[in-house]
Amino acid sequence: MSDRSHHDPVGTLVRWEDHGAVWRVVERTPSQVTVALYRCDGGEEVERLVSGDPELLAFVDGRNAPPPQAR
Repeated sequence: MSDRSHHDPVGTLVRWEDHGAVWRVVERTPSQVTVALYRCDGGEEVERLVSGDPELLAFVDGRNAPPPQAR
């Protein structure tokens, strides 16, 4: 992963999505997340982003949260 990805991991994921590519959380601990970055078709894994950045952890948690229950 490039230095820029380490400095702004949320920005990296947003740019990845903006270009039509796919990312998935492959491991999440209380202090770190590993995100796999895939080609636009969701096929081959291109690389992985591993970070304990608090903003990234919150971003990933917000994306992976289950939808609120309908009342």
